Amino acid sequence: MNIHLQSARSCDIMDNMGNIILHGARVVDPAFGTDTVRDLYIADGKIAASPAPDSRVIDAHGLVAIPGLVDMHVHFRDPGQTHKEDIISGADAAAAGGVTTAVCMPNTKPVIDTPELVQYVLDRGCNSKIRVLPYAAVTVGQLGETLTDFAALKNAGATAFSDDGNPVMSAAVMRRALITARECDTFVATHCEDASLVRNFAVNDGAVSKALGIQGRPAIAEEIMIARDCMLALDTGARLHVCHVSTARSVEIIRRAKSVGARVTCETAPQYFSLTESAVPQLGSLARVNPPLRTPTDVAAIIEGLRDGTIDAIATDHAPHADAEKALGLLDAPSGMIGLETSLALALTHLYHTGAMSLTDIVRRVSATPSDILGLDRGTLSVGSAADIAIFDPDAAWIVAPPFHSRASNTPFIGAELRGRVRYTICRGELVYDL
Repeated sequence: MNIHLQSARSCDIMDNMGNIILHGARVVDPAFGTDTVRDLYIADGKIAASPAPDSRVIDAHGLVAIPGLVDMHVHFRDPGQTHKEDIISGADAAAAGGVTTAVCMPNTKPVIDTPELVQYVLDRGCNSKIRVLPYAAVTVGQLGETLTDFAALKNAGATAFSDDGNPVMSAAVMRRALITARECDTFVATHCEDASLVRNFAVNDGAVSKALGIQGRPAIAEEIMIARDCMLALDTGARLHVCHVSTARSVEIIRRAKSVGARVTCETAPQYFSLTESAVPQLGSLARVNPPLRTPTDVAAIIEGLRDGTIDAIATDHAPHADAEKALGLLDAPSGMIGLETSLALALTHLYHTGAMSLTDIVRRVSATPSDILGLDRGTLSVGSAADIAIFDPDAAWIVAPPFHSRASNTPFIGAELRGRVRYTICRGELVYDL
């Protein structure tokens, strides 16, 4: 495949930055512990202390303004599978969900394992509505054998390293990867499932798999790999980020690893605090995702992990597929669901409006903490910071329905009534989404 690179440029250099006043917004900024109604000023792409001349005024009474969401786990399928999604359409979907920074996993075709392909993602991202950053692969071709050149890839702009979707099965290779990441002052983000235990099974190993008469993906497949990688992180002193945590025991393993000093962070996705395996018989392949939807006990533990900070971040694992692919049925369809346009609303519906979490803590999980993990200067609305902002109505009720801004429509939430909706998204000081 031929990849055409444009000249590198800074995505922060915008030709027509607007000046904006968000009038009367409830401004929530967990980085400073603030939650107050006030005007928010934007000038020259940054948060300003006072209004600039000729500012556009947006009436934000009744709306909440927060730092733009930082989604540290998306699949934009670009290059190589752009019939499913590309960086431009993925960024459009992100903007509609209040996401202003998205980090793309490298399991594209070809795999993002060279500096040239890292640059390709960055250049395409510069032409999109939001900030798009790449992970680079841990191993060449994501084959789990030979480490990529971490130093060269980081120098090219790789945010961190992951073989997501292809767990590094060799403990020796994973240990070398962690040591190399430590030496390069970066981290490894890992999809934790033992491939020998899950193969291509479609659902959780439990009541639903038994009722359907099919083999399932056991929880232990996730837990044993999380335990291994947490121990390797503790042994090496390296930073490890665990992707899409889905089981109660996984949360407890990570909690214990943190308590003994392992440099471990983790994320979960909205489907793991809002759905259980009981959705599978009704929704079929739309509810097929890796790791699979689990049990009510697991959902409760995920929510508790978010509450107490064991789970650091909420990320979507946005995984678009073509309609024809998902139409193959539960056993043959690819795993994954889109999530960028519903993630904040799902968090508000299932965490905020239920009283499980405060708005400040939710914002911390979707913006401030993922920004810190990634080493970005995002996740705050302090004066002088980048004007990346999500503005939403926390009480607006709406029904999830196509068309979506994403090129794909594979979500199990079609027809669901959610409470809380993004009204505006501002990135680099520019209004990039207006409902």
